[in-house]
Amino acid sequence: MEHLQIARSKDTLGVDFNAETGVLALEGSSYPENPIDFFDRLTDWFTRYTQNIHGSLTVNVKIDYLNTSSSKCLLDFLEMLDEYHQSGGAITLNWYYEEDDEDMQETGEELCEDLELPCTIIPV
Repeated sequence: MEHLQIARSKDTLGVDFNAETGVLALEGSSYPENPIDFFDRLTDWFTRYTQNIHGSLTVNVKIDYLNTSSSKCLLDFLEMLDEYHQSGGAITLNWYYEEDDEDMQETGEELCEDLELPCTIIPV
């Protein structure tokens, strides 16, 4: 299966989803005009990944800023990961935030609070 790579832009996250290693990295800011279009690419790829590989997955998230609609789309995506975890798929979520960025720390904590998958909040 091919890797999913989306270049980071000023208003969209950079994505590096490596099918061989099972590592997904999301980094940057997310405030596109239509975040559903952006996140649909992730959910489609993740669905194909779980159908074809069904391997373990490490998700590394380092987000500087999320608008409200992006937060909802990200939560929907994380809930998909959580469902995969609950069905026996191995997933680890690492939420990185700048040490002085309390907003992103709290966002990560709030998102992880509703999930059953292993989640670590990590200051950098």
